[in-house]
Formats: sequence, C-alpha cells, structure tokens
Amino acid sequence: MALKTKGIVPRTWKWVKRVFIFLFIFQFFYVLILKWVNPPVTLTQLSSLLSGHGLKRDYVNMKEISPYAKLAVICSEDQLFPDHDGFDFKSIEKAMKHNQKSKSLHGASTISQQVAKNVFLWQGRSWFRKALEVYFTFMIELVWGKKRILEVYLNVSEMGNGIFGIECAARKNFGKPAKNLTRKEAAMIAACMPNPKEYTLKPLSKRVAERSQWIIGQMAHLQDDDEIQALTQ
Repeated sequence: MALKTKGIVPRTWKWVKRVFIFLFIFQFFYVLILKWVNPPVTLTQLSSLLSGHGLKRDYVNMKEISPYAKLAVICSEDQLFPDHDGFDFKSIEKAMKHNQKSKSLHGASTISQQVAKNVFLWQGRSWFRKALEVYFTFMIELVWGKKRILEVYLNVSEMGNGIFGIECAARKNFGKPAKNLTRKEAAMIAACMPNPKEYTLKPLSKRVAERSQWIIGQMAHLQDDDEIQALTQ
C-alpha cells in the first residue's frame, strides 16, 4: 500500500503541473488575441443576464467613439491613466487607510485593473481574485498598451442597468451613436459608472447630476494634457 501511495503522489503532481502549464499557455494566447479581437461575453455580463438585469452591448472601435467619451472616463475614473503602469499606489494606500477606519469601502482601481477584472475575472473582493487581477493587469499593460486598454474599457464596462459599452449607453440614453456624444452627454454617462444600477440617467439621479458637473470641470482642466490628447484624439 505504501508503494502504491508513493507512486500516486508523483503522478498527481505531474498532472497538476501539466494543467498549470496548459492554463498558463492558454491565458497568454488569449490575452494576445484580445489585443486585436473583441472579448466574447464576460462573466460580469453573464451575471447581469442571469440575474434578470439583461444584457445589451455593441462593440465599436476607437474611431467610432467621441473624444469626449474617452476624456470623460479618464477624468472620472483614472486621471493618472497615461502615467502609471497599471496601478496607482498612492490611491491604493489612501483607500486602505480609509477602509480600516470606515464601514464605507473606497476602491482605488485604475482603468487597467477594471479591464482586467471585467474581461478575465468575476466581481468580488477575495484576495485570490485580487491576486489574479494584479497578474492580468500586468499582462494587458505589457501586451495591449494604453489605447487598447481604453478601447476595451469603453466597450465592456457597465454604463447602465444591463447596458454594457459606450455605444449602447449612447443609443439608449441619447438616441445617437457614441461618436456623436457631446461633452455633457459623455460626462453624464461617465458619472453613472461607479454604480450603474443606482446612478441613473433616466430618471436623472442627483448623484449623476452633481458628479457629471464635476467631470466636465475636470475635462476642461485636463483636455490640453499632451498624453491625454494622444489617447483621446
């Protein structure tokens, strides 16, 4: 019996290693393919569909998205997006200090981290998921680059209850394609993104009305930044 057990352990470990090698190769090629190909349905989108919130999406390329929409989400979600390598460590440290003292949790995820979570993972706060998020954030920063990350972000993010992507949000709320969004309209959509099921445009929530005005102010302040212009034009 002891001899059989000794034989089982090496064989099991051998298969475990093979599985890990396969998964590593598979995810690497998947990340590489998504540099050019739009991601299929995500776990977040499936969760929205199965939970009864619906699923509406319509991927478009960067040329079909208003510069105002690109600028609005950067100003709203991650103003250091052109400068960091995927992580804003000062904001992470600040959020951790706040969360230790308060019951209201603050996040510090960059656009890159949100893309990693939305495309490859599931929603949640476990350390295991966070570790995977760090890995995939590193990978897309390395393989995709900033413009592709921003393009995917604008296409897969939830921007309304069951509404995913800037194109669907523009048509749903303003009856026009994303490329024709005005500064104000883009800011209003961006204002919904922290909590798209609660922060609504129709009816217009107080939170969206207030936050969109702040975003417009930030857009005016940052629109002449050379690095931001390179991403949004």
